[in-house]
Amino acid sequence: MNPTRAILRHLGRLLAVLSAFIANPVLAADIRVSGFVASELRWFPQSPQFQGQFSGVEPSLLAEPEFRYRSKDRNTSAVFIPFLRLAGRDDERTHFDIREAYVATRRGDWDLLVGINKVFWGVAESRHLVNIVNQSDTLEDIDEEDKLGQPMINLGVQKDWGRLDLFVLPGFRERAFPLTEGRLRAGLVVDEDLASFESGAGNKHIDFAARYSHVLGDWDVGVSLFHGLSREPRLLPNATGTALAPRYDKITQFGVDLQYTLDAWLWKFEGIAREGHGDSFAAMVGGFEYTFFQVADSDADIGVLAEIHLDGRDANRAPPTPFEHDIFLGSRLALNDVDDTQALVGAVIDADDGTLSFFIEAERRISDSWKIEAEARLFGNVGDENVLAPFKRDSFVNFRLSKFF
Repeated sequence: MNPTRAILRHLGRLLAVLSAFIANPVLAADIRVSGFVASELRWFPQSPQFQGQFSGVEPSLLAEPEFRYRSKDRNTSAVFIPFLRLAGRDDERTHFDIREAYVATRRGDWDLLVGINKVFWGVAESRHLVNIVNQSDTLEDIDEEDKLGQPMINLGVQKDWGRLDLFVLPGFRERAFPLTEGRLRAGLVVDEDLASFESGAGNKHIDFAARYSHVLGDWDVGVSLFHGLSREPRLLPNATGTALAPRYDKITQFGVDLQYTLDAWLWKFEGIAREGHGDSFAAMVGGFEYTFFQVADSDADIGVLAEIHLDGRDANRAPPTPFEHDIFLGSRLALNDVDDTQALVGAVIDADDGTLSFFIEAERRISDSWKIEAEARLFGNVGDENVLAPFKRDSFVNFRLSKFF
């Protein structure tokens, strides 16, 4: 069956059930519906590097409705957030996911969440090293900012000494990759049917995680531990050398994230130590953000950002990364106007071979319910041995028009 038709069929059934649920007069007053629908145009100005890839413009439609319920005593809530993208050129980029679908309850200092959720850990701008619970939705973008929903049981407690969260993570989510016609892919297509797992339970392996966080004066402190299947697969050639096979290893990762606030300064650090990808290794990203408030007697704020990346992994035994020895420089603009105009510009420079990855993101509301966004990601001076080499002709510009409800 055509994947787009299958997604639409399942989504139609889902929306029919939700419509009936919302129409129930007993529950309707306790449910809030919001979200957005959007249209996008992604333009690749350069011809593709690999045979079969499309060139030019790719249109797509996407939707992310949100359904939220809260009990009258405010102690129990339920959330459902599906996501759908219909892509015009790359069939694999047409996909459906449940970002969140959980029930949460609070009793005193304790809270319990059961279902599908997204968890974010970290403080750095250019790379979220410690953010390991959710799988990246790389069909959306390669920056690993978009995440798939993760099945979980999350037990948390908030005390004067801080917050402690414990996670049981059943149902491993494999990473999806572009197919032959897709852009931003490796030279060989990744065959997800060839995926293998170090765990004997395969993708049914149950992972575990824990995090302690606290605010100590001007310090925000987070300490985390993860044990389970790596969200980053190694990509290994198949027996005939015609495709790549994902390999998911078992890892144990210890992470620390720190942020220190001093007047207009934000000092940020994330570091990890990981076992399971060959020899144990450590990695870090650290730097600062300084904000100039009300520039030139206006309402605008301008932030200056700088971060350093170091990663000690063995590229032959661990998933490769473009952040081995890099510098990030960027700037953030917030006009603080009624239309909430914002922009972020940045570049990651490889200190070894000079490879440059530049991006710009800008957004502005054009009414109470409409927003326009623009994004550009450009690759320059890409070294032949660099991890980004397969993307050196995949610079793109993306425009999105969203309607919020």
